[in-house]
Amino acid sequence: MTTSLNGRRVAILVADGVEQVELVEPRKAVTDAGATAEIVSLEPGEIQAMNGDIDKADKFTVDRVVKDVTVDDFDALVLPGGTMNPDNLRVDENAVRFVRDFVNSGKPVGVICHGPWTLVEADVVRGRTLTSYPSVRTDIRNAGGTVVDQEVVDDNGLISSRNPGDLPAFCAAIVARFAG
Repeated sequence: MTTSLNGRRVAILVADGVEQVELVEPRKAVTDAGATAEIVSLEPGEIQAMNGDIDKADKFTVDRVVKDVTVDDFDALVLPGGTMNPDNLRVDENAVRFVRDFVNSGKPVGVICHGPWTLVEADVVRGRTLTSYPSVRTDIRNAGGTVVDQEVVDDNGLISSRNPGDLPAFCAAIVARFAG
């Protein structure tokens, strides 16, 4: 276990419908590296994770509610995917504000799969290069971003990946950047 993230606090912003593996694997990667990872969501209680957007998976306890946190509370942010998760986040003004503030702060943000939908809503992809799940790419382009089809893209601390198959590379990239 590396301790490159000792003392770092990572927010994982999720809502009901998060793709379970895209929550669990990045959380494990950052905690194994020594960070404290907190699940931040829209409401207190639990969120329902999904497998493949179809099958209910586990429930996860919410550590903090997004309306009660600021970018100053954390050193890095992870935005997992699943189609329902970012769709729920992007209609919540507190979640969108938090994401916008985080990106604008220059602190690192990791985003995977459908997660960029929240970035699009926060209007923070203009002039940035990302990758994502194929169905999100038009939205990124329409919001002024550039899309490439690569396993991992790191655009000045905005780390993105396409899908769960990219998780090993994504997790390695976020740990390296979050340590930076």
